[in-house]
Amino acid sequence: MRASKEVKSQKSKVKSQNLKLNETHISGAEGIYKAPEIQGIVKKYIERALKHPKGKTDKIVITIEAVKQRPKTISALPIVTVSCNGVSEGREISIALLQSLGISKSAINIAFKLIRKGSMRGAAIITSEKGNRLEPDRERGVRASRLGINKSALKVLSLRLSRHGINTDTVKEALILASKVASFRDVVAELCVSDDPDYSTGYIASREYGYVRIPHIKRQVSRSGGRAFFVKEGINIEEMTRYLERMPVIIGKAGLCKGIMSLDEILNHPYQ
Repeated sequence: MRASKEVKSQKSKVKSQNLKLNETHISGAEGIYKAPEIQGIVKKYIERALKHPKGKTDKIVITIEAVKQRPKTISALPIVTVSCNGVSEGREISIALLQSLGISKSAINIAFKLIRKGSMRGAAIITSEKGNRLEPDRERGVRASRLGINKSALKVLSLRLSRHGINTDTVKEALILASKVASFRDVVAELCVSDDPDYSTGYIASREYGYVRIPHIKRQVSRSGGRAFFVKEGINIEEMTRYLERMPVIIGKAGLCKGIMSLDEILNHPYQ
């Protein structure tokens, strides 16, 4: 599902022929489901689009597509929330986590600059050492798609998240996406900041630390947001794009939910 709102330009009365240039993203969601579930899921997605805090939508597009390739089954990343008391500390924590994974300061700065700008529809792909941009289309970016979770894993995950008061669609859907991204061998980490003005918790996901939720990663009410995938130098970008966008992936096992930990505890007790 994709919901959008038309934005009228003040500079010109002539409407662009490329409608995407005149639209702002309001809401989006997707999953892999069995056929009998589709009707209920579509209803849920439409309700989400109509009630989103980013505003009223002008257009809702629902796409239903048969998955013909056998999905790859992976485990969800473990999830932890880092103790954080403000936006400046959230930024410092993010930088510390990313640098501990071998990501250069220049690559990190490029990612945060793109996220503040908030104009990309997908994710930027940035090499972790040199900070080179690799996505073929810098306006569109790369979108992780064709992902879901089976019922047994979802039940376990929901129970574990409930114990820490974070059993929400926002957390679960982001975790599913982050787990697929991290499962590609040449991804070092993902940085994500929601563009939802009512949600100021972002995350850094990696195989080493799992899915690390960072409260106050941005100011409340800020509409800036985006995501960046940090990758190894020499990556095959075509292979990565095919995997993220076309390969169906299902979460078959829930990860641990570790609650709230300090940055030092996370750095000293990595996932692996």
